[in-house]
Order: sequence, then C-alpha cells, then structure tokens
Amino acid sequence: MPTRAVAGPVSSTDFRIMTIRSNLSSAVGNTPLLRLNHASSLTGCEVLAKAEFLNPGGSIKDRTALGLLLDAEQRGLIRPGGTIVEGTAGNTGIGLALIGASRGYRTVIFMPDTQSREKIDALRIAGADVRLIPAVPFSNPQHYVHVARAHAGQLNEAKPGSAWFANQFDNTANRDWHENTTGPEIWDQTHGKIDGFVCSAGTGGTLAGIGRALKARNPHVKIALSDPTGSALAHFITHGELLAEGNSISEGIGSSRITENFKDAPIDLAWSIPDQESVPLLHQLLRDEGWCVGGSSGVNIAGAIRLARELGPGHTVVTVLADAGTRYQAKLFNPALLHEKAIPVPDWLEHAFPG
Repeated sequence: MPTRAVAGPVSSTDFRIMTIRSNLSSAVGNTPLLRLNHASSLTGCEVLAKAEFLNPGGSIKDRTALGLLLDAEQRGLIRPGGTIVEGTAGNTGIGLALIGASRGYRTVIFMPDTQSREKIDALRIAGADVRLIPAVPFSNPQHYVHVARAHAGQLNEAKPGSAWFANQFDNTANRDWHENTTGPEIWDQTHGKIDGFVCSAGTGGTLAGIGRALKARNPHVKIALSDPTGSALAHFITHGELLAEGNSISEGIGSSRITENFKDAPIDLAWSIPDQESVPLLHQLLRDEGWCVGGSSGVNIAGAIRLARELGPGHTVVTVLADAGTRYQAKLFNPALLHEKAIPVPDWLEHAFPG
C-alpha cells in the first residue's frame, strides 16, 4: 500500500520525516526483522524472526485477512456493505473484523469453543458477531469451517451477493499474498543472505507462500515445517501419510488434512515439536529478550534452532513471531496448567502467579 512522507516544522523530539498510513490496510505488513539472541548464540547462526505481532490486529493473520479481502474485492465476490463470514481459530477473524470494518463490511465469525478467552474477547471488541462451535474433526459436518460456509450460503440465498465466505484454508489467495508480500520482505531485509526459513502451518498459506517466494529467488534456501505434536503434517512430509500423535496447548496451528494452501508447498524438512521444548523457549524469550509471543512462536523458534543446527554455524535462518503471548495468558503463563501438562515452569513465573 502506498505511503507518503510529510516534512514540516518539528521540535527536537520529533522525527524529521514521518510516514503517514492512510488507512488500516496500509498499516499491514513491512514488519521488522528481529535477531533472536539466545537462539543465535546457541547455534552459531543468525536466527532472525519477523515481528508479525506488530501488525495492527496483532498477528500475521492480518496479512492473510488483507490478501483474501483484496482478492475478493478485485474479483467482485463481495459487495460494498456486505458481510464477511469465516471459520477461524481466532487471529484471521480478528484481522477480517478490523480490516473489514475499516472498509465498510460487517463480519460473522465461527470458531471452536476451545480457543482462548483472550482471542474470543478480542474478536468481540473488534465488532465481530462471534458464534462459538463445539470442536469436532473436519470430517464432521458441524466443524466450524463447514458451519461458516453453510451460513454464508444461507445469507446469499436470502439476499444474493450479500455475503462472502473467506475460506482461509483452501482459498489460495492466502498463499499468493504471502508469496507476493511477506516472502519478498524477508528476502529484501536479509539482502538475499538467507539459508533457511521455518515456521508452523495451520492453513499453510504462510509457509507455502514464503517458501515459494524464497525458492524462486534461490532454490538452495531450505524450507522447513515446525509442527506441534498432535498435528499430522510433519509425519506427512517425512513419511507421506497423515498421522497425528500426542497433543499440544498451541492454538491456530497444526492440521489433520492437506489444505489447498499447503498443497505443493516446497518443504525440505519437517519436525514434530513437543510443548516441553517450545513453551520454555517463549518463556526464555520474554524473560531475557523482552518479546512476549504466543505458542506458535515457541514452536517456530524451536524449529529455527533445529534448522540452524541442521545447516551448521554461520548460516542465516528466519522464522516468524506470529502473535502476542497476551492472547494466551491463561495457558502459556498459568503455572498450574503448565505443571499439569509436564511443561517446565520458570521460577519467575511461579513467583508471579503463586498458588
């Protein structure tokens, strides 16, 4: 999105040139690349991460929401004043609600009732009509994605053209947007000196899109999947079949199926990451480096460390800090729950929430 630089009289404490964003959509993306100091020193590599929690809606899914909505507008799939309908674990819904409101749309979100209270509240604050659905397998017709699709169909039957189902999992405008924006940002920010990229997958749009963009510029860049236990994707990449084992407290990542966005993603390596490995990394990142990030970011950091060790010292590895840890306070920073799940609890967290 275009920006304009404005110069004028300033005080000694002002910036001499200010970048003005004309609307919410133009504030999405162009996030900074952060050095993860602990991961870098641990591996002898430069381990970097895109600070996606700095997007206006607080997550990388703002990019997904914007890409899907712009594509729908360009193709005439949504009309002015129409209704956006989506099935989401939360973050894409938040992005759609905020960006949609700024562009004149209302939003109806169907999501599993197992998601964090913080995300449910954030959706409602953003103005979305939130419908909580019992968590069931994708094969069940009552799965939140199927219910969302059916609701959009009902709205269009009553008033043709009044609703648009965003379909983030299988609408490849998701992947294409990351291929055209997020991937090139990473390439430019590293000046093309990147040896590997790794992140988790839910819809698969981020990993597939960024992977395609980087491989197009340098086919030797290694692309890796960092998958939480309980997801079937890592086993699929490694063994060619969908098989899930274990479980995870992470939200919004992992899958039991191959989405259209994930299909044909150029993935070289994949790992299944247990909570006992990923959660302590996000605790360490907060305590020692000040970045408060969510569970998927812990999975991503664990994958970045594994990929860096696979490549060896001296390489540059990039991952994603997808959203903020404050959206998962009741899980990630709850000593009682962490003890119950056999996840190490740092002393400072025990002291912060005694008893």
